[in-house]
Amino acid sequence: MAMKASSHKVLSQRTCSTLGKTASVELFCLRSRYLNLSNNIPFFNMRYCSTSSFEESSSVSKRRSRGPVMAAKKAAEGKKQEDGKYKHTVDLPKTTFGMRANSIIREPEIQKLWDDNQVFKRVVDRNNGGNFVLHDGPPYANGNLHIGHALNKILKDIINRYKLLQNYKVHYVPGWDCHGLPIELKVLQSMDHNARKELTPLKLRAKAAKFAKDTVKSQMKSFKRYAVWGDWDNPYLTLNPDYEAAQIEVFGQMAMRGYIYRGTKPVHWSPSSRTALAEAELEYPEGHISKSIYAIFKLVSAPPTSNGLFEEFLPNLCLSVWTTTPWTVPANAAVAVNAKLQYAVTEVSSPPQDVSSSVGSGKKAVGSVLKTDQMKPFLIVASDLVPTLESKWGVKLTVKKTFLGSDLENCRYIHPIDNRECPVVIGGDYITTESGTGLVHTAPGHGQEDYVTGLKYGLPVISPVDDDGKFTEEAGKFGGLDVLGDGNTAVIKYLDENLLIIMEEPYKHKYPYDWRTKKPTIFRATEQWFASVEGFRDAAMHAIGQVAWVPAQAEKRISAMTSSRSDWCISRQRTWGVPIPVFYHVNSREPLVNEETVDHIKSIISQKGSDAWWYMTVEELLPEKYRHKASEYQKGTDTMDVWFDSGSSWSAVLDKRDGLNYPADLYLEGSDQHRGWFQSSLLTSIATKGKAPYLRVITHGFVLDERGFKMSKSLGNVVDPITVIEGGKNTKDAPSYGADVLRLWVSSVDYTNDVLIGPQIIRQMSEIYRKLRGTLRYLLSNLHDWKPEDAVSHSDLPTIDQYALFQLENVVMNIRDNYENYQFYKIFQGCKKFHEKKLPNSSCSSSLINCQGNCSNIASSG
Repeated sequence: MAMKASSHKVLSQRTCSTLGKTASVELFCLRSRYLNLSNNIPFFNMRYCSTSSFEESSSVSKRRSRGPVMAAKKAAEGKKQEDGKYKHTVDLPKTTFGMRANSIIREPEIQKLWDDNQVFKRVVDRNNGGNFVLHDGPPYANGNLHIGHALNKILKDIINRYKLLQNYKVHYVPGWDCHGLPIELKVLQSMDHNARKELTPLKLRAKAAKFAKDTVKSQMKSFKRYAVWGDWDNPYLTLNPDYEAAQIEVFGQMAMRGYIYRGTKPVHWSPSSRTALAEAELEYPEGHISKSIYAIFKLVSAPPTSNGLFEEFLPNLCLSVWTTTPWTVPANAAVAVNAKLQYAVTEVSSPPQDVSSSVGSGKKAVGSVLKTDQMKPFLIVASDLVPTLESKWGVKLTVKKTFLGSDLENCRYIHPIDNRECPVVIGGDYITTESGTGLVHTAPGHGQEDYVTGLKYGLPVISPVDDDGKFTEEAGKFGGLDVLGDGNTAVIKYLDENLLIIMEEPYKHKYPYDWRTKKPTIFRATEQWFASVEGFRDAAMHAIGQVAWVPAQAEKRISAMTSSRSDWCISRQRTWGVPIPVFYHVNSREPLVNEETVDHIKSIISQKGSDAWWYMTVEELLPEKYRHKASEYQKGTDTMDVWFDSGSSWSAVLDKRDGLNYPADLYLEGSDQHRGWFQSSLLTSIATKGKAPYLRVITHGFVLDERGFKMSKSLGNVVDPITVIEGGKNTKDAPSYGADVLRLWVSSVDYTNDVLIGPQIIRQMSEIYRKLRGTLRYLLSNLHDWKPEDAVSHSDLPTIDQYALFQLENVVMNIRDNYENYQFYKIFQGCKKFHEKKLPNSSCSSSLINCQGNCSNIASSG
């Protein structure tokens, strides 16, 4: 084990410099496995430094002090200069541990030494404790690394090195996520228009694979430069055939258990990428402004059960709805209300006031229905919202009658565009009086909650929008228009011309964007493949409670996300990825997927890779049993969501490689992975194995600049980890600090929150590092001629030395406890405090004084 009890033997006192040597022994001449901090705290990495000597510097100093005059005088007298006549009587400090790290030269040399001698593997093989597996979350192979990658990988390395010191057999297999749209887009962007036209799926896949592999090499080089240890010769790549085969196996197991199905449901769709997206592929930037409208739909009938409740207001009674997506009105199938809310029939009893104002990128605009001289309609709204709507619309609303939402169920209204009759239905708790009117325009083809409500009432799933985000012919007069652009405007204009808009206003809110193209997405119903989370949600929630989460609040976060998530859309309409192994009947479009077909495809992919799906025929891909029907089937063209790729890593790596454990001892990634890799890994593992793929999960925050702002090239506040290590073009503004300073910064921050870094912080770390090197250099210089036989028992030491050892033991105990609790910043703080306050005030300062006094006495006697 790395922590052992003190041997209670230290250096015996010798003549002249004994006290100077005692201090250094007390602090650092512990047995080799007592506390090997060099592997975990970068500033103790003593061996990687340039050579220098106190003896050499002392000699130079002496020669300078004599001066040329004295030398000339002695030469004239014909006397031989006796350099260092009394040198043998003074035990001077001596060490090869340089004051300067010279990291830009020495670190690459040491890292090459590690590689050439397989140091990581040899240390693992030497240890005889249990296994420790930190499973690496695969970074995306589509560009250069950023400072967040450095934080992540160095944190992992600190843990792995500590576990090595604890005699564990540490297994750390680095991985990379190599499929998906970002890489495909990189390839397409590098080609001109004509070259894209000639691009076949196989050519695109070949280019994407080459790009991913080249990026992996580049990123691996950077990770090694961070001084991270791992099995770099055998990483896992999601594009490797063995990995792809394991992923197909996970899909097959979930399908056989009934957790995979195909259905037409509204999903997040990216018109800019022309594919469905998972929740983890979305971002919600600040500042999005939508055109919202308050529209009215004319009520035409009420059910017999209403007992004439609305009779007196017909035919001038209207339902008032509010929507931030006017382009979805052509797909309207119902209006939903909350059965428990109170609603009111109101009369517009005064002319509209001027409420137009500039908001964001648009203006409030009163609709034509309030401007006309015609008789104003009666409006149904939630009772609690009457005052709010009066103020917003600039009118007086007189309440004529109140009733519950349940009284509106099965009333009928005229569709505002195609004149068909539609029902009023009861929605869920999502209908509130926090905003809007209390009545919700419902389009099952364009919203998850609308879809669920539609299932209950058997509403049609209408979605007249194509892959490019344009209206189809089904949308009639709006066909061909962009739903997020001129199509949205055209719908608003049409409704207003038909006296169906009360007000239009800009609405600032969070809206989902494609994280790759940075453009807005839409909800659109399409045929997709889904994983039925509902089928194993309870098991997933139970498993979350069995995992140790660091920090503890992470459990609440992933629990909330898992408990409320919808079914997982796992299909993508792209080329670069692992195929969904399904065949479709040419006529009926019924899918063919069973244990035999999946196993056969898995065996092919394990040998030839997933490219085989594109170049092999249907007959070759089908098992023998179905080959006579090959002409009746065609291959599917969908690929799997990349989160299904990385979410299967526990199967492809932990469950398949010798020496690894399933579940892993630890997962460690950024806090955004609660809805990403942590969750996708959990869902696939629960669905197939019934347990979580990890025993403990650690999450870290994001890296911000020194002022707490997000890093951006446009702001010029990006910190490049390689520039920190090796320096920039302008060495004055961007000097090279070395990997140890970067690692020191990682050890100093409380990673459970967002952390800060910038030029000033790096300079501060460098200064702390320099001071520590100075102290270590002094202490080591007093040990150059020490031998084990010089040790004496603890009881024979002076009280001040015993006290120093007592302080050191406390520091060691705290370090061990903080390693076990993954609180590395407390280790940094403890070591820094011991170095700056306790060490100078005790034995170290005493030794310096005694050493200087003894040396001056010897010099004067000469």
